[in-house]
This record gives sequence, C-alpha cells and structure tokens, in this order.
Amino acid sequence: MSDRPSVVGVVGLGALGEALLRLLHAAGYDVVGVERELDVLARVDQRTKAADATRGPGAAVTLTNDTAALCRADLVIEAVTEDLETKTEVLRRLDSVCRASTVLVTTTASLSLTALAIASGRPSRTLGLRFLGPAAPDSAAEPVSTAMSDDDAVDALHRLLPTAGLKPVVLGPVPAGDATGLVYAFLNRAAALADTGYVGHEALDTAMRLGCGLPLGPLEMLDELGVDGVHSALLELWHRTGDDAFRPAPLLTSMIRAGALGRKTGQGMYRYDELGHRLGAQRPAEGGGEAAGVRTVGVVGSGTMARGIAEVTATAGLRTVVVARTEEKAGGLHQAVDASLGRAVRRGRVTVERRRTALDLLEVTSDARVLAGCDVVIEATAEDQAVKRSVFAQLGSVCRPGAVLATTTSSLSVAACAEAAGRPGDVLGLHFFNPAPAMRLVEVVRTATTRQEVTALGHDLCRRLGKVPVECGDRTGFIVNRLLLPYLADAIRLLERHDVEVETTDLAVQRGFGFPMGPFALLDTIGLDVSLAILRSLHRAFPEPDFAPPRLLEQLVAQGFLGRKSSHGFHRTPQRKQL
Repeated sequence: MSDRPSVVGVVGLGALGEALLRLLHAAGYDVVGVERELDVLARVDQRTKAADATRGPGAAVTLTNDTAALCRADLVIEAVTEDLETKTEVLRRLDSVCRASTVLVTTTASLSLTALAIASGRPSRTLGLRFLGPAAPDSAAEPVSTAMSDDDAVDALHRLLPTAGLKPVVLGPVPAGDATGLVYAFLNRAAALADTGYVGHEALDTAMRLGCGLPLGPLEMLDELGVDGVHSALLELWHRTGDDAFRPAPLLTSMIRAGALGRKTGQGMYRYDELGHRLGAQRPAEGGGEAAGVRTVGVVGSGTMARGIAEVTATAGLRTVVVARTEEKAGGLHQAVDASLGRAVRRGRVTVERRRTALDLLEVTSDARVLAGCDVVIEATAEDQAVKRSVFAQLGSVCRPGAVLATTTSSLSVAACAEAAGRPGDVLGLHFFNPAPAMRLVEVVRTATTRQEVTALGHDLCRRLGKVPVECGDRTGFIVNRLLLPYLADAIRLLERHDVEVETTDLAVQRGFGFPMGPFALLDTIGLDVSLAILRSLHRAFPEPDFAPPRLLEQLVAQGFLGRKSSHGFHRTPQRKQL
C-alpha cells in the first residue's frame, strides 16, 4: 500500500459517517460512501452536490447502497450503528468484497475491538477509530489497534488521520468510556430541561457555551452527534448500569419517532438547510444596550464578585457606588479594582484613559445611605439566604422608589432573597459569572412578580456592560448550575471505582469532546466548597440522586481541600512564589 490510500470507503452515512466522508472528500481523497437506506443516501448526495457547487468539485465521491463498490478501496471505515450483530455483519461483508491488503476500521466506542477484528475474518488488518465528540476539522480521534494488528495497517491509519484533518489522540478505553458517560448524561439532562419549556433552546445553548466555555451548546451537540446515536448509547448505558441519569429523556424518544435525528436529517433540536447549516440561528446581541435611565449603579459586597461587577460597571462609564461592610474592606476593594484595571491595561484590554475614568467613577464606602441615589443596586454578598435577606431589608428602606434591586445569587431563590425589601415588582436576578470582567454571560432571572420593564432594563444593562443576557425563571440553579453541577457530581462519584484517575478523565473530556477543561480541573477552579454549597441548595430544591452531594466532596471540603484557592483539591496547585 502506498503512503496515502488512493481510495477510502465509508460504510454507514449517519452523523459520524457523513462527517467522515466530508472530511475525506475535502482532504482530496477519492471516497466511496455506502449506505443501505436510500433516503439517507439521497440526502447525503444532495448535500455533497450542494457543497461541490459552493466550493467547486474536488476528488471523486461515489455514493451507493452496494458494498461491492468498495472492492477498489485501500482503507474502509465502518460507521454503522453501535450494535455487535450489525457491525459484525458489515465487517464480514467487507472482508468478502475488499482486497486482502485493504485495512478495515471500525468506529466502535463500546464494543470489544479484538472480538470484532476476529469476527471480521481479517484480525490483523482490522483496527479501531474512537470518536467521542462530533467528527469535524481538527477534532480528536483515537486510533486503536490490537495485539494481532499488522504494523503497516496501523501505520496506514495513523497517516490517514492528520491528512483528513483529524487530530490523533491517546485516551484509553476506560477514560474514553467514562468521558462519554459523563457528557451523554449531561446532554440527556439538557434535553429534559429543554422539554420543560423553562428556557428556550437557543438560550440554553448560549448559557452553557458562554458559562462553561463549551465549543457547542448541549442541544447543538445532540444534533451534531445524531439524536438516534446518543439515544442508543444512553439506552445501552442505562441497561448496563441501571443509572437513571442515562434513561433517555422523553424528548429524545419523541424526536426519533418523528424522524428528527439532528443535522443529518435537516431537523433536530434546530432546523438545517441542504448543506447542514443552521436555519434561523439567532445569537444574542452583545453590547450596544442603552439601559435608559441608569446613571448610577450600586454594588453591595466586598468579595471577588462585588469587585468584579464594580470594575465592569465603572469601566462601562457608569457611576458606581460600592458599599462594603467596613471601611477597611472598602479601602481594600478600591485597591483591588485599581490593580485589576492595571493588569487589563498591560494586556491591552483597557486603555490608560479608560482606567482613569473608571477609577474616577468608582466610590467605595461602608455607608449604605449612599445607595439612595442609585438607579440599580446589585447585591453581591455571601451565598447565604439569611445574609441576603438582611441586605435586601436594608435596601428596601434606603433605596429610592422605583430603583431596581438585583441579586447575584447563583443557586438560591431570587424571590426568597429579596422578599424582605418589600418591592416584589422591582426585583430580579443578575447572575454574573466569575471572573465578572472576563465572563460574558449573565443569567437574567425574572420572578413571578418582576415587572416586564424591570426585566427589559436588566437585559439593556447587561448589553451596556458588554455582556450577553440570557433570561430564565426563578428556579434553583437557573440554567448553568442546574446542568453543570450534576455533571461534576457524576465525575466525583466515578472516583469510588479503583480504575478511575483524575488526570486521565480530565484529559479524555478535554481531548474527546473539546471541553476547555475536565470536570475535576473545573471543580478546582470553581472551588470545592462553592460546588458543595450549590449542590446542597439544588438537592434541597430537587431531592433527586443527580443533585446529591457526593461523599468524597463532603470529605474534601471538611478537610480544607477547596481547590485552587487552597492549592489543593482534586489537583495540587503549587503556590506562586512571591517576587
């Protein structure tokens, strides 16, 4: 076989198979695509021709339902459904029609590669190619071999991947399986939340992308992976483990019955054109909000979130009054904002003039009476309902009539926190994400009594601050924490098994799905104590196993292992040397 296969085959043109066919075609390979279902074949043919019309024809693409067309292929990738009997049948058929030198590659994610290789009839030339996330340019793929594999067959697969625009990675079956289970349970919960009507599809995806730095929102990822493929994998995990986190959400089942399988069918969580492009995609507007009538913003608190919000509002050109508990804390807050803006200047994010203007607009005091002149007051104190109720009782007495009163709570009821103010129509949640100067998302939380104009002002203020507002109702955890914390708790519970390692699980989630960090690194970043507090709040509101705080998390927090801020969590973070 030459260094580069002259013809590559793909059997099964579902979400993964079609994506591989497109990558190989774009890379200049002659590709033979085989699909048993004629309607699927017709859709792929239509999209391939439309793509060629857009960018110009490249290498040859042959689409057929006849496996015999693969007789001239040097390498064939099997991408049929994840079922032992189906894959075995396809591999045996390939063995009967392909040349003896042809390399067969199965995309199995959970079946035994050795068993499939033996069943194929050519165990030395049957390899594996493991994908966790959607196949796309520069996405990760793990080439897998067995003890029986011929060296030249292994070399052929390794050479193919980078030329096809894929990134070869090493994951291992246990980390890959655990990463898949974690992410698929997360996708399942997202589908279930979307089905409640609590939040729109676009808003849910935007919140998870911006709040967690994900490459795709969970509903977008479901469409990319294929709803039927995810549903099948969830069923297998549910039957094998008995864990109801894997029990497919009713929405996924109803979508399959309706034939809405994702991007490959043109209809899934979203609708797509013949090229697979989203139809009617509406990204939330950023910047440009006027926040009419807002000239002065008050911030109550002196911690990290209060400092960050004060920096954001002052940098946006709004007079900002911060009320700290003591004069000492007030002085420290001003210094901290000054230092943060200094770093922003050095990094080129803020001009020297803008920093000077922001500091001129910033007033820090311990006297709550100065809040009387504020148009919006944002409470950013400890995540403790008693503390927040005490603050809002004070705000109700000192703030002018009609002033908007907001809380930054991440897991408590907005209405319960603000009830003591006695102004139910003027209250809303503005859940900024940490660090507030860098994170673009703000969850705008309306209560049952929040006036419409107050919610609208919250949106406008966020855009004025350069943030992306996503609106939701007043339920514990809102959007991001409602979906993120069960995923993190699932990861911690994995550690009760003897064969799970923190580092390899984190790497599998990062490399396999393109997440910016693995679950354990994210827990250390958030803070183990913060994560535990949110889980406790969620579990009180939703007494379900998904939200139960894991025993290991309770123990670590009790022992003072809090993550990065204590230099020890699931990872050890060395203290930086003082210069």
